Amino acid sequence: MTEEKTWANISRFQTYLFNSGDNFKSYEMLGSHKVKIDGVDGWRFAVWAPKAVSVRVVGDFNDWNGYDKMLERIETSGVWYGFFTDIEEGMLYKYAIEAENGETYYKADPYAVKSELRPGTASVTKDISNNYKWGDKAWISARSKNSTLTEPMNIYEIHIGSWKIHDDGSFYTYRELADELVPYVKKMGYTHIELMPITEYPFDGSWGYQVTGFFSATTRYGESEDLKYLIDKCHKNHIGIIMDWVPAHFPRDAHGLRMFDGTPVYEYADPRLGEHKDWGTMVFDYSKSEVISFLISSAYFWAEQYHIDGIRVDAVSSMLYRDYSRNDGEWVPNEYGGNGNLEAVDFLKKLNKIMGTEFPNFMMVAEESTAWPLVTAPPENDGLGFNYKWNMGWMNDTLRYMGMDPYFRKDNHSLLTFMMMYAYSENYILPLSHDEVVHGKGSMLNKMFGEYDEKFAAYRTLLGYYMTMPGKKMLFMGGEFGQMLEWRYDDQLEWNVLEIDKHKRLHQYVKDLNHFYMENKALWELDTSWDGFRWVNEADSENSVLSYIRRGRHAADNVVVVANFTPVERPIYKIGVPLAGEYEVVFHSSAVKYGGNKRITKKVYKTKNMQFSDMMYTIEVAIDGNSVMFLKKKPADKAAASKKKTTTSKTAKKTTDKTESATAKKAAVKKTTATKTAAKKTSTRTNKSAK
Repeated sequence: MTEEKTWANISRFQTYLFNSGDNFKSYEMLGSHKVKIDGVDGWRFAVWAPKAVSVRVVGDFNDWNGYDKMLERIETSGVWYGFFTDIEEGMLYKYAIEAENGETYYKADPYAVKSELRPGTASVTKDISNNYKWGDKAWISARSKNSTLTEPMNIYEIHIGSWKIHDDGSFYTYRELADELVPYVKKMGYTHIELMPITEYPFDGSWGYQVTGFFSATTRYGESEDLKYLIDKCHKNHIGIIMDWVPAHFPRDAHGLRMFDGTPVYEYADPRLGEHKDWGTMVFDYSKSEVISFLISSAYFWAEQYHIDGIRVDAVSSMLYRDYSRNDGEWVPNEYGGNGNLEAVDFLKKLNKIMGTEFPNFMMVAEESTAWPLVTAPPENDGLGFNYKWNMGWMNDTLRYMGMDPYFRKDNHSLLTFMMMYAYSENYILPLSHDEVVHGKGSMLNKMFGEYDEKFAAYRTLLGYYMTMPGKKMLFMGGEFGQMLEWRYDDQLEWNVLEIDKHKRLHQYVKDLNHFYMENKALWELDTSWDGFRWVNEADSENSVLSYIRRGRHAADNVVVVANFTPVERPIYKIGVPLAGEYEVVFHSSAVKYGGNKRITKKVYKTKNMQFSDMMYTIEVAIDGNSVMFLKKKPADKAAASKKKTTTSKTAKKTTDKTESATAKKAAVKKTTATKTAAKKTSTRTNKSAK
């Protein structure tokens, strides 16, 4: 058997897999790597430029000339490679690609693992293979055994550059963030952090969504080992990391992927397919096998090298439809005449299957805003294979409702109830994301109808409702304490508002609400089944009140929710419950410590043998205006103990009363006798004296 041919340790099999769309670790072949060839140390460079006439490596090591660093083509693979011994770690470089049209294009390395700090656009040689010693083995092992579908998931979405900044305006580094963000998130009761894109991008104002470095952690916040430290520390504190990832499009920057070798390499050649004109970006050509290898390798890289726990795939809708954000005549139908992008669908199915197989219980999340079916169904069942989908419909309906004058809400009650018509058609995350607090939409608190004080009560009600509806949770930073201004990517959150009492109390409310969610299984363990939810009364549009039960596997875990979306107090409000007994208020948004008025203080309600809808028992609760409260049935032994205590107390009181009465009566008789005796003696003395 002949030995397989290699080119500076790149094998023919690797290039074959790459060209066929099946090299999911193509970052081991392409890019710059510190390697040993025939016992000699050096750096190997490899790049895919199929139509290039020549390729050379230019950098600060050769005055950006590069004629001493010419690359060779690997047969018909389209891959160019070279091995050089005079390169060191930390050097800047690009590829000078001579095109068929005679032009030379200076391109950053698509597979670079480090990029120059903007505004620089070069790639940087760096070996990240063993630059950090991980301490999260127990976390990764546990993750592989436990599906998040039956676990609590409460995500805190952040933009690293604006969570907090230093007084001099500089960013927090990954390490600084780890030491401050992780304790905060843990204390607040979140289970996961979602990072807005940290793959390298040139323009701050894109928030990271116009990516030029799909394998490169942005150097804005430090080195790759610092990012690993952040993720490792999250895992050691039982916090998962989800990363935003953008395989839908890429920017037109000259150093980026567009026209990489003078021809459309990564993008569709037809501009009707290859451009998002309203975004000013290019669309990946999902029909090319090498593009599939590139994109899946990027996702694989972040899971393998950085131990992330999930990926939120941005702008999935734009990938699924050929006519997305396009007018008639600006798009090309698929081979069947439809508007679906069939090759993008195949890519997503393949991506999700690979990630789920290689990294058990790794989360793939779709930001998908249409009614495309089976987004979270397995590929073998004709689904796309995601684990979760953002519920954009719920978000839009709910925020529209909360912005209305409560007087008109009774005519729009379905905005809150319609969700349950489709709540279990997919595995959903309920997102209150960064997209809802920018571009003139107002902060989350300011979306609430009413004056300043009213907004807080309404916002607490919204959050209580949101945390108890089916689906995992996600809140953008600042929403936990009621940021007043819209989010600004170039400034930190309004942490100073925590000096104001109402914001401080709201912050406490969110913290306690998060922990209540974590501690009550009924709110998450049956999130994907109708067994986990039961309406009590969804039809009270007249009062704008919703009541429902979140159910766990055990009835003792069930939580009854009553949410009043008007400022009208209702001292007597009937709701049905399935079991007789005593129901205790275990959480109330109107508590004084949360900024409420606590006008209604009753804590325990006893059932009446009165049928309510399909439930055999009724309780009459008192509900505050603009409020949400949670009740749980007291255990029988607890209720009995409470009743016994009450009875004993009453008996003791009666006994005490009788004893006190008898004692008082004896004392009174004794006092009367003594008085009579004294009076008689006095009378006798008086008579004697008179005589």
